[in-house]
Amino acid sequence: MTELLPLSIGIGLVVSLFFSEAFGIAAGGMIVPGYFALSLTRPGEVALTVAAAFATYTIVHTLATFMVIYGRRRTVLMILVGYLMGMLIGTFAPTLGATDAERAVIGYIIPGLIAIWLDRQGVIETISTLVTASVVVRLLLILLLGPELPR
Repeated sequence: MTELLPLSIGIGLVVSLFFSEAFGIAAGGMIVPGYFALSLTRPGEVALTVAAAFATYTIVHTLATFMVIYGRRRTVLMILVGYLMGMLIGTFAPTLGATDAERAVIGYIIPGLIAIWLDRQGVIETISTLVTASVVVRLLLILLLGPELPR
């Protein structure tokens, strides 16, 4: 069986590049659709990851109202806060009665990458492109791997 994660990320890179060049919009980071495509069968993970990205965006945007945060500093802060949000969700979700599968956030830097693009190009554009690109990657994985693709 082919290594699934590298294949998914590779296809995601191609799809993200296509979306960026053809439509001028990013799918929440070049590698994000590849990760999301593997998690589309677990909507709880996807929802928690998007929620962590929104929380990250809100926190950094609020901090930027009274601090000078731009450029590289803003990018690193988004990724750092996204990482912390993912860790917080992973820590406190069991106390809310969630199972292991319902409390996972996809990756460590994925929420921060999504938050960066929420900030740069807007919420509607980022989320709609992310969902569309992830579905395209998932469909391409289904075409390539067929029954070998885990659910």
